[in-house]
Amino acid sequence: MIEETPTLHADHRELISDLSGIVSDYPYTDPESALAALADDAAEALGRATPEGRWERSGYTILLNATCWYVCSRIFSKSLLASYTRALDGFRAQLDRASCTCPAGAHPADFDPEYQVEAGVSMLTEAGRAAFAEDYGLDEEELAAFDCEGSLADLADEALGLLREARQKLFGGIDVSHLDAQFVGDAGRLDIVAMQKAISRTWEDNTGPVALWSARRWLTGQVRDEERIGLFLCLWMGIAQTYGGLPPSYGRDLAAALATIDLDVSCEHPRHPWSTADDTTRSRYRAVVHLYAPDDHPETPVPAEFSDRELWECPVQYAQLARKALEDLKGWRTMRGGDDEDWEG
Repeated sequence: MIEETPTLHADHRELISDLSGIVSDYPYTDPESALAALADDAAEALGRATPEGRWERSGYTILLNATCWYVCSRIFSKSLLASYTRALDGFRAQLDRASCTCPAGAHPADFDPEYQVEAGVSMLTEAGRAAFAEDYGLDEEELAAFDCEGSLADLADEALGLLREARQKLFGGIDVSHLDAQFVGDAGRLDIVAMQKAISRTWEDNTGPVALWSARRWLTGQVRDEERIGLFLCLWMGIAQTYGGLPPSYGRDLAAALATIDLDVSCEHPRHPWSTADDTTRSRYRAVVHLYAPDDHPETPVPAEFSDRELWECPVQYAQLARKALEDLKGWRTMRGGDDEDWEG
């Protein structure tokens, strides 16, 4: 009699495909919907105290661990973070690390993300386990290690730690007060050149903090007339040069600062200074530092006929800049997901 080769159910093969695309950072299904469904399915499995329920506990703990990095860094959604946390907390409460009797080195470790997804989905069912064991040549002890409560507790704890950190980073209060010492000089004057140097160091993750600091300073009203356009351009550049989008913990204050700009204005100027600078980070930098320290930074992309301070301060230029920045913020919300209230405080 020929034994039938164990195979995964078609739905589970599709789940592996969908989640593998997500953990590889090349999703071809909507990640927020797919991961929300995963968290809901995991939560439903919590109450099933059966052999099948224990298999699901193993599989979903592995899957939630495998995908939580994407939830923490690619999607700005409080509800999704909460769903993941509830499911993982539920599984963690069922896991007794002290029950582990595995020899040293027996726990599955150093998962490749796609392998971890395949393992997690396969652990959900008896047929999946049999197929996984056959595909990877696992004996009974090696397969049983995927169910070890000590190993699963480690995975759950790791994911819960990442989720806690992400909630603060994405939605908590961000302290940028340390930048006061760098950007505020004698008699409370702003050092726009120092701000520009900082915001140009994107590899040091300065763009977001400088933009947030600029927005908060703008909202305090502690800005001299001659500092207004420089401070606003630092805010604007922080938004324009953050290509992946900043989370709501930044976006709320940025939006509030932009809301102070009157968009219903007009003028008779044919062009404004900012529109004459090339659309590059370096060109923008040169334009601003020349404006505030022309002796130290004599080169500027802004033609002399557009360099008059009145043109720089024209309300229409502020409105044009604000509209573009508001479009960028809207784009972040579309790209990163989440609910409206996540972005509005």
